[in-house]
Amino acid sequence: MSKYTASIVVEGQELPVEVVIEARRGSRFSVTRQKIIMREPSGVSVDFIHAELFRLQQWVEQLAKKKPSILAPFVVKKYENGQVLTVGRRRYSLELIDEERKMHSAKLVGDTIVLRLSSKCNPTQRQKAIQTLLSRVVAGDYLAEIVQRVHDINQRTVNQPIGNISLKHNQSNWGSCSSERNVNLSTRLLFAPVDVQNYVIIHELAHLVEMNHSPRFWSLVERFMPDYSEKERWLKENGGWCSF
Repeated sequence: MSKYTASIVVEGQELPVEVVIEARRGSRFSVTRQKIIMREPSGVSVDFIHAELFRLQQWVEQLAKKKPSILAPFVVKKYENGQVLTVGRRRYSLELIDEERKMHSAKLVGDTIVLRLSSKCNPTQRQKAIQTLLSRVVAGDYLAEIVQRVHDINQRTVNQPIGNISLKHNQSNWGSCSSERNVNLSTRLLFAPVDVQNYVIIHELAHLVEMNHSPRFWSLVERFMPDYSEKERWLKENGGWCSF
């Protein structure tokens, strides 16, 4: 198996493609939050790969028409000094300060998030630092509210002992529940409607009873949120836009 990188352009946005050459009979396209993957059989020619990239571009264009949010993870959000960031019901003014410093830092002053950024980093590192810092500050601002809501929902539903409750800059899932009974929620969830947030909370609390996704688990979720499938659908259709 061999891999190399390529790109396609869809709606004016350059999208990264990982081309995987492996032992297989046919082609396969897929989209993740980080990249687009094109799998092709061993022994194909360069011209064939170019033709497949064109076909992949058309496939992604059609997919994006049906589900626009599929392109959201590839859109780089730009943050500027004085910009207003809206997260749920809260609005934050951004103050970006570039300095000769080794480390980045951020703090909330009133309703302003002050980010002090190292002038030594490149644009990619700067963008990643801003996203991480914003997630951390907003998590700290929302944590008390989320902790209280998790406890309230727990008392009304499964009523199980809970360990720590945290908000993390998690990109791979919306939430998790550990064997230590810790409930972790992604800060991306703060961009979702409250009822969708509550669904994810109920989902993770249900894992305190059933640490799997068995029929009994889903029966428990449905018991406390009969329309949970609508919340799942919202996350699938709009989750790509929920990010810093």
